[in-house]
Amino acid sequence: LELPTQNLAAKVKKKGAKVLSLGDETISRKEWRFDFSFPEPDGNPNPHLWPNLAYAMKYAELVQDALIGLDPKNKSYYVENTRKYLGQLDQLDKAIFECVKTIPEKKRRLVTYHDSFAYFAPRYGMTVIGAIQPSDFSDPTPREVARIIDQLKKEAVPAVFGSEVFPSKIVAQIAREAGAKVVDTLRDDDLPGELRDPEHTFVGMMKQNMIHMTRALGGNRACIEGIDARNVIGR
Repeated sequence: LELPTQNLAAKVKKKGAKVLSLGDETISRKEWRFDFSFPEPDGNPNPHLWPNLAYAMKYAELVQDALIGLDPKNKSYYVENTRKYLGQLDQLDKAIFECVKTIPEKKRRLVTYHDSFAYFAPRYGMTVIGAIQPSDFSDPTPREVARIIDQLKKEAVPAVFGSEVFPSKIVAQIAREAGAKVVDTLRDDDLPGELRDPEHTFVGMMKQNMIHMTRALGGNRACIEGIDARNVIGR
């Protein structure tokens, strides 16, 4: 589902190397989602499946099976580590559900800089109101900015979620005019901290997202704070 990544892989992979298309193996075409950043006329669906923990768990299983196929003599190693990781992801999944329950129902609305939570929101009972960044990574037009501001006011959305990776002055402008606060700490693929930090993991990234999201929308972040984000290997 991530065409730029497929094109990059085709250019840099060694001869005979396999490409495992996780998104395509996880959902069917009828489950594809299109939105502001990934409009249906362009034909490329939103590829951000992994914030939905059910899909992330499927990714882990697909990777396990692929590694066993390449290295069958170490099957037990891959199976055991996958079992541990799926257990960790399951705990995270349940914690996210609990966090969302603490957010007042009318505030379970997301306006993000990039459409990274299209598969996350429906799983956990949230609604994506919109995204600020168009599909070509440019700033939105004045008409698009006005539309987003009007929708924020109408929905009484308390926070606009920006990105640490792609800072934007437009986010602050939209939030200011809509009477919302800016939370610019959400991530979809940039892991928190430095390489050796305990929470420099996918679980750590999602944990931090939920801490910031829950707090900004009026929920109780205690449901997620106890999650152990360290890699299951090497504990």
